[in-house]
Amino acid sequence: MSTIQLHTEEQIWDFLKEVTDPEIPVLNIVEMGIARKVEVNEEGHVLVKITPTYSGCPAMNAIEKLVNEKLEERAVQNFKVKLDFAETWTTDWMTEEAKVKLKDYGIAPPEKTSEDDDFLKTLSSTKVVPCPFCDSFETELVSQFGSTACKSQYFCNDCEQPFEHFKCI
Repeated sequence: MSTIQLHTEEQIWDFLKEVTDPEIPVLNIVEMGIARKVEVNEEGHVLVKITPTYSGCPAMNAIEKLVNEKLEERAVQNFKVKLDFAETWTTDWMTEEAKVKLKDYGIAPPEKTSEDDDFLKTLSSTKVVPCPFCDSFETELVSQFGSTACKSQYFCNDCEQPFEHFKCI
């Protein structure tokens, strides 16, 4: 007769920190704010809720699969991973450490959103985004969409480097 190993919420959160975003491998899903909730009941059943960065994000299937694989690898025997659409993901859920990692990776991190942010307003006006390579503000928007829909493409006129900016959502 085998016994079921019970895991704590803290252990599950630690396991989730080992799951990186397939599109930005320097970030894990906890620091991105994708992993939103962990519940462990008295029988040891684990529920992990993950929120997509946007409803059509193609990486979410991969992330869900990676979470399942990680929990299996860590011998979590009774778990469910649930895509949770109850809240809309925002870049404000990203940790400050994640934003530093983005910049070090060459992607301009998002700024803090404000209550008056509006996606259509953002499309019609060009915000000044500092270059992640040289910190220059002499940058220009090249395209609203970069390698993924959640990033836009910029060019730095000082160091002449193209770079992506993680959009504020």
